[in-house]
Amino acid sequence: MNYSEITPYIEELAKKSCENNNIKAEMYSQYDVKRGLRDANGFGVVTGLTEVSNVKSREVDGDGNVIQCPGELYYRGVNVKELVKGFLKSGHSGFEETIYLLLFSKLPTKEELDEFKNQLAAYRSLPPSFVRDMILKAPGKDMMNMISRSVLALYAYDENPDDISIANILRQCLLLIAQFPLLSVYGYHSYQHYHNNNSLFIHFPKPEYTTAENLLYILREDGKFTPLEAQLLDICLVLHAEHGGGNNSTFTTHVVTSSGTDTYSAISAALGSLKGPRHGGANVKVVRMFDDMKANIDTTDKAQIEQYLRDLLDKKAFDNAGLIYGMGHAVYAISDPRAEILHSFAKSLSVEKGMEDEFVLYETVAELATQLIAEKRRMYKGVSPNIDFYSGLVYKMLNLPYELYTPLFACARIAGWSAHRIEEIQNAGKIIRPAYINVKNTEKYVPIEERK
Repeated sequence: MNYSEITPYIEELAKKSCENNNIKAEMYSQYDVKRGLRDANGFGVVTGLTEVSNVKSREVDGDGNVIQCPGELYYRGVNVKELVKGFLKSGHSGFEETIYLLLFSKLPTKEELDEFKNQLAAYRSLPPSFVRDMILKAPGKDMMNMISRSVLALYAYDENPDDISIANILRQCLLLIAQFPLLSVYGYHSYQHYHNNNSLFIHFPKPEYTTAENLLYILREDGKFTPLEAQLLDICLVLHAEHGGGNNSTFTTHVVTSSGTDTYSAISAALGSLKGPRHGGANVKVVRMFDDMKANIDTTDKAQIEQYLRDLLDKKAFDNAGLIYGMGHAVYAISDPRAEILHSFAKSLSVEKGMEDEFVLYETVAELATQLIAEKRRMYKGVSPNIDFYSGLVYKMLNLPYELYTPLFACARIAGWSAHRIEEIQNAGKIIRPAYINVKNTEKYVPIEERK
């Protein structure tokens, strides 16, 4: 049997499923259901408390009026802009410091940071034969599925997988934080070798390298990278590490953790959420959108760029979804602070890579898209470039493969997921059980011989 084939019988069953769905869009308003856990003004429905991070995009004045303000992001109360400025000024990598801050709610001293880096380096390996048995022998076409499968497999290699004491969860989280780059890149190499017939090579990480440096080292056949490349990837990891607790994958982490399950299951669930194109795959869409633009118009002509963007919004270009990818955010209105940080560093990398024209194109699209979306859409808030707009450009300039864009997101966000998993275990104590309103009328049971 071909298990992938959609047979006429399956088609008919799917048709019945659609015909029997009687929930209409207007019913959500009728029953005051917050679709997407957001109200009509875009405010999130409060489902918990956290100290891990905070997203600020609005202020309330003395009269109770909500005012949009430039976006700010805080990790454990520390403004991310100040965090980035701080580690750049002192000349050390930022991601390891960010992990420490998210997990332990304090900035480490130099001695604490050095000890923490040593611990991550010690964990930056996989069990014996794991690469051969779990990655190379079962290559997949989707990197996120391969990572998720590998995470679940690591459960079997853990001698104490189900203990949900804070110390044991912390041990497991640190292991996964250290191992995610290996799972991601080795999975990609396996895919390239077995599905695309490319040469296979496996580099073992270097203990003296940072997370960002090791990612570039094990990904590239010659293992070489420039200081600016490593610095910019490090900044990307910092900016993707956490985002307020209200995003889908972090909420998934809380929901699954609240059941009392093991760390591997909780993180695998979060990975499944992040894989979704509405969550973690947006920066790939941005780059592909620009590829399509360059293939179809003269991108030195501002008028043609504007018309292409209008066609995007009118569902006449690219994927006909009516979206300009990388523009707008569920929370931020005036600005996404992560995009602001990446914007300045992307410009420096474009000079090093000889891609200044590409950077100028992105800036032009950002300027025009903001105006056009405001003109053509009814919005309750403003719109500006989000982090995906510039992270896609950065990854492209770093010559990173599209298949690794979302896994790199996961390599960063595992830090935030870990902090939230620990927080949920520490403070909640109850399983998360949301309510749904049943709108189906009761029906009598009909004996099978009387059914039509």
